[in-house]
Amino acid sequence: MPELGQNQYGKAECRVVRVVRDGAVHHIRDLNVSVALSGDMDEVHLSGSNANVLPTDTTKNTVYAFAKEYGITSAEQFGIHLARHFVTSQEPIHSARIRIEEYGWDRIETTGEARHSFVRSGRETRTAQVSYDGERWEVLSGLKDLTVLNSTDSEFWGYVKDEYTTLPEARDRILATEVHARWRSGWSDDALPMPDWEQSYDETRGHLLTAFAETYSLSLQQTLYQMGARAIEHRPDIEEIRLSLPNKHHFLVDLEPFGLKNDNEVYFAADRPYGLIEATVLRDGATPRIPTD
Repeated sequence: MPELGQNQYGKAECRVVRVVRDGAVHHIRDLNVSVALSGDMDEVHLSGSNANVLPTDTTKNTVYAFAKEYGITSAEQFGIHLARHFVTSQEPIHSARIRIEEYGWDRIETTGEARHSFVRSGRETRTAQVSYDGERWEVLSGLKDLTVLNSTDSEFWGYVKDEYTTLPEARDRILATEVHARWRSGWSDDALPMPDWEQSYDETRGHLLTAFAETYSLSLQQTLYQMGARAIEHRPDIEEIRLSLPNKHHFLVDLEPFGLKNDNEVYFAADRPYGLIEATVLRDGATPRIPTD
């Protein structure tokens, strides 16, 4: 007889914008929140009984109510409030996973006193995932779509060649990628001091960028490792970091048919196919927990 396996349910992609009005100065946090709940849910699948089911519409309402009640000091802290509430207030719910994307807004500075105008920033999207089982926490912070480029200080040569290899070796090339990073905090117990999530995010992002800029790269793999290693070395709260770096290839354009010499000046930016480099960097002794997918 078939058996029911792992299952979860919740409300996905609840868009919530929280405005804090400090006189004429306003502040905005813009989140996309997805809630997934697990527990004693066999009967709703097997017999259709909803006796243990908290409606997904209720989880959506909770997101909006908590935005008012607790505010949004950080994506991680907001996820912690939600996860704790669902697990501790509903006996059938044993664990909660909250995934959050945060979209940045930059203030439009004007000569007047009013400061309530914003432009959507073209930077990365911040991410957070909070999981709670009533005893232990797991917090994954991160970012995606952080596009970076080095116009020099990158090489690629000495690689394996076979009958299908056509790529010429490069001693000076453009290195560009779109950083997708997730890092796991060592904080997992309410009895321990909680990290400053805003400071942790800002500093980790800064370390990733600094390592990308300062690494003389012989491969994107080398650059990835240096980025992850710097984040762990400078942020004691991080146990592991998982990086996914697509190689945004820039190919030199052949200008000889036009009687022109291309001295590493004109490139064709190819969007696909692209090399995809992925790896996890761990603090010494840490156990990998971030999914590889």
